[in-house]
Amino acid sequence: MHGAGVTATDALERVLRVQREAFAAERYPDLAARRDRLARLLGIVTQHEDALVAAITRDFGHRSSHETRLAELYVVAAEARHAIRRLPHWMKSRRVATPWHLLPASAGIIRQPLGVAGVISPWNYPVQLALAPAIAAIAAGNRVMLKPSEMTPATSALLCELVATTFREDEFAVVLGDAGVGAAFAALPFDHLFFTGSTAVGRSVAMAAAANLTPVTLELGGKSPALFDEDADFAHGIPRLIVGKLLNAGQTCIAPDYALVPASRLDEFVGALRAELPRLYPSVATNPDYSSIINARHHARLEALADDARARGAKLWVLDAGPAGDPAQRRMAPTLVTGVTDDMAIMREEIFGPLLPVETYATIDEAIARINARPHPLALYWFGRDRARCERVLHETLAGGVTVNDTLWHFAHEGLPFGGVGASGIGAYHGEHGFATFSNAKPVFRQSRHSAARLLYPPYGRRFERLLALLRRFNG
Repeated sequence: MHGAGVTATDALERVLRVQREAFAAERYPDLAARRDRLARLLGIVTQHEDALVAAITRDFGHRSSHETRLAELYVVAAEARHAIRRLPHWMKSRRVATPWHLLPASAGIIRQPLGVAGVISPWNYPVQLALAPAIAAIAAGNRVMLKPSEMTPATSALLCELVATTFREDEFAVVLGDAGVGAAFAALPFDHLFFTGSTAVGRSVAMAAAANLTPVTLELGGKSPALFDEDADFAHGIPRLIVGKLLNAGQTCIAPDYALVPASRLDEFVGALRAELPRLYPSVATNPDYSSIINARHHARLEALADDARARGAKLWVLDAGPAGDPAQRRMAPTLVTGVTDDMAIMREEIFGPLLPVETYATIDEAIARINARPHPLALYWFGRDRARCERVLHETLAGGVTVNDTLWHFAHEGLPFGGVGASGIGAYHGEHGFATFSNAKPVFRQSRHSAARLLYPPYGRRFERLLALLRRFNG
């Protein structure tokens, strides 16, 4: 459907068929074709910045334009430019060393496009998390169908319009619709399905894909800890924790979900947070740098987490000295929660908002045990000065990614894979890792005309036994 986005569930199979036919006619797009498609996608975020910022603000009620331009548009543009520059290297066939007993044959790996990739993106970063996976899929030579979130209707509609005017439908198409359309989309027999969202929905997506044996990449979430070691420098670490936690008002899958602090330094930690936060985010009710919660349902969910913690004995520290805002604006004040226990909902569920529970620990062994007792997080943050303890935490905990003495920045490094482990996700992307995710690494063995393999042909006998013994001797 050229010139318009797809809006009806019954059109999904038609679009998939159109893209499959286009892929069949061009199974290995050359470098020029891929760069052209990436350049057009880059133009979406560079030429329509104001419109995209406005659409996201409409969807959120208020979203900091600075955060949108940095965390959404800049990230997408940087990813596209990186792919355009590095594509010649990524597309090259790779030589693989051949063992002596297979010489003079040669071997290598060819990275092939898979076909048609499906991308299901969430509401919290509705441009970045829609277009960054599409960049990886297009760089790898695939056709792409995108289902953006229905919870950000203005942004999703604008993406549909911009993609339809920039790409042919058989290259890249956007599907609009509710959760029912999303479920039908996940059930399509894609060659790869990429999903970003909650762990609960991710399970449903994986089950739908399994019916078609469709490989999946699941970028989920979980409770990402910020571990402050006993020698952590709060003057440096606290501002970095605050910025990581309150970017997009905490509605970030890799936001620090809770802090682990030495019991002996809890008062110091709380004091540092209370002193530093008003400097970074004064008067959140009217602060243009502070984002709203996406909708009333999520705002009520966060309020319920806070109420449950208070009812079970936690202490809540509201870290905003400014006037109360209009509840309709959904500007939730940053809140520190101390005295938390495992029976509180705030310690069982991913928060996805500006509430920060704080657990205390007596020894680093206890802190590591706390982290490992929970499902593997998408991110882990360690603050401290002792290199040996840092290495111990890195090796004895399992997380999708880590930033040391800061938050979030491992996500921004295009050379690092981004993804989860266990309940926080399957697979990874960004840069060449994204290219690999949407490619088939096809091994190719090139036999020589003068191959010694004929010595192992039947009829078997003493010669075969001698050669097998020789192979075992040198490769045992």
